[in-house]
Order: sequence, then C-alpha cells, then structure tokens
Amino acid sequence: MHRIKEGLNKFYIGDEHEPLAEVTFVPTGEKIIILDHTYVSPELEGQGIAAQLVEAVVKYARRTGKKIIPTCSYAVAAFQRKAEYQDVEYNAED
Repeated sequence: MHRIKEGLNKFYIGDEHEPLAEVTFVPTGEKIIILDHTYVSPELEGQGIAAQLVEAVVKYARRTGKKIIPTCSYAVAAFQRKAEYQDVEYNAED
C-alpha cells in the first residue's frame, strides 16, 4: 500500500518534486477547484492508484466545502463512473 501525501494543490505518492503518482488541481475562486492532471508512473500502473488520488481530492473538497470541475481525461471518466462524486462536482447552478 502506498501512502498518499498532500502537497500544495496536489496529492501524490513518492517525492513531491518527482512523484511516482500525482493528481493536481487549481483553485479557482474561493469555492471551486479544477482537477487538471493525473499521472501514474509505469511501475504503479494497474494498482488503482489514480482512483485513490482522485478520491483524495474528492475528500479534500468535501472537507473544505469546495466543488470540483474535472478537466483531465481520467478525472472526467472517474466522475462519470462514480455517482457518489456528484455532491462535489461543480455545476453552473451551484
């Protein structure tokens, strides 16, 4: 099991400056973050790491009262697959 660490606008595994896996987000205003990048190194692929990283961002959004706009292809697909993420997904009516 790999430990997910929290950095500045990201969650990652390994070294913060050369992570083995990471998900990054951009704060946009006070209540919205854009989930813009997901990366998993070849050595960690196939272990569900990307899903765990996106889940970490979802938990962060819930804890801080923020909404997420997923823009990277992995995050968009994850939000489409997981109905339980709808509470933190930004929608223009929010």
